[in-house]
Amino acid sequence: MQKAIIGKKVGMTQIFDETGKVIPVTVVEAGPCVVIQKKTIEKDGYESVQLGFGEVTTKHLNKPQQGHFTKADVAPKKTLKEFRLVDCAALNVGDVIKADTFAVGDSVDVSGTSKGKGFAGAIKRHNQHRLKETHGTGPVHRQAGSMGACSSPSRIYKGKGMAGHMGAEKVTIQNLEIVKVDSENNLIAIKGAVPGAKGGIVVITDSVKA
Repeated sequence: MQKAIIGKKVGMTQIFDETGKVIPVTVVEAGPCVVIQKKTIEKDGYESVQLGFGEVTTKHLNKPQQGHFTKADVAPKKTLKEFRLVDCAALNVGDVIKADTFAVGDSVDVSGTSKGKGFAGAIKRHNQHRLKETHGTGPVHRQAGSMGACSSPSRIYKGKGMAGHMGAEKVTIQNLEIVKVDSENNLIAIKGAVPGAKGGIVVITDSVKA
């Protein structure tokens, strides 16, 4: 990947383009992110940089984490993520990446943790349809029904759509367009919706399918 940044989802709003057309956008507080660690082929076998985002007090860190930031000589950060950027060699520990690393019109992929829905049934979780509610179907209108054959294969296949914990998992939305970049306030407006609730951490990278 060429560019990447960590941010926090602020919320959704709408802006108007030059023709007066309304565009729904998600506002993300992107950066500033600090390079905490730099990995090289000689030492680690591959090239990457570790970025830190968000302030955190030292009392919320254990000693290994404190030593990690002390070695880098940077202020402690709440969120750390590693990226294999193409130009890792051009970055050094302590460098700051801001929202202006992206420009208007860029195509990006946004990853985040989706909203948790708790325990959900097969209809809500997997879009299965309910049974008919007449002619003795009984009190099982919204149940999943048969799980498979009996003696063969004597088990339920993996991936079977069943009730369970819904949401609260990593989700990536691809090929979203950046509509506006406010470098002074470190804000990026992305067309459409991105995963997660307000205040959730998201990762913005250049699109792999652009």
